[in-house]
Amino acid sequence: MICVGTDLETSKQGIELAQKHNGVWATVGLHPNDINQQPTTNNLQQYEKLLNEKRVIAIGEVGLDYYRTPEPEKQKKQKEIFEQFIDLAQRTKKPMVLHFRDSPKGSEGRVHKDALEILPQNIVGVSHSFTGNLDEAKEYINRGMYLGFNGIITFARQYDEVLKYVPLENILLETDAPYLTPEPYRGQRNEPVFVKEVAKKVAELKNVSIDEIITKTTQNIIKLFKIAV
Repeated sequence: MICVGTDLETSKQGIELAQKHNGVWATVGLHPNDINQQPTTNNLQQYEKLLNEKRVIAIGEVGLDYYRTPEPEKQKKQKEIFEQFIDLAQRTKKPMVLHFRDSPKGSEGRVHKDALEILPQNIVGVSHSFTGNLDEAKEYINRGMYLGFNGIITFARQYDEVLKYVPLENILLETDAPYLTPEPYRGQRNEPVFVKEVAKKVAELKNVSIDEIITKTTQNIIKLFKIAV
């Protein structure tokens, strides 16, 4: 299990959990929706210091969110902070857990375009909770990146085509707990154990066994985050 940091405090909490329990790792990051509410937390030196803690495997989640932050001036600030974390990832050789969420219906299609323009070609990481289209998925794959899929795919059919196309070598499974609970548990608090429902759906769409999905996506996690198991 990977505890994903969204600001300094949650990053520290994730590290504490990871250092207490075998099978748990942590990431360090500042969620794009938090950069405006917490302007003092974008001091990269504090995040860089946390990256040296044991069982910290990545930077994230960081990125762009135009859904909850529609104001252009705040989106500009998101980009500036995002670029700083990219620089940190390149300096520390850490992979990235990336958050990209588009604007509400009527102005969608911009967040992944902006993200791909900002991201260096050699960046290592995963676009988590991927909700882009097929062309955007292809661009990430061409860069050697991973795409993270969660409970959304169990109740939203618009991602079937993307999942059928994306090679297993580029897929990670996630829950994004406590949100985005998959079927048949919709309405409940999401839990990491529910990731099995995501695996089942990927196996169905790929027409392969769930054991193959579990094996391959576990290998992908180990490879991307350099986890020693």
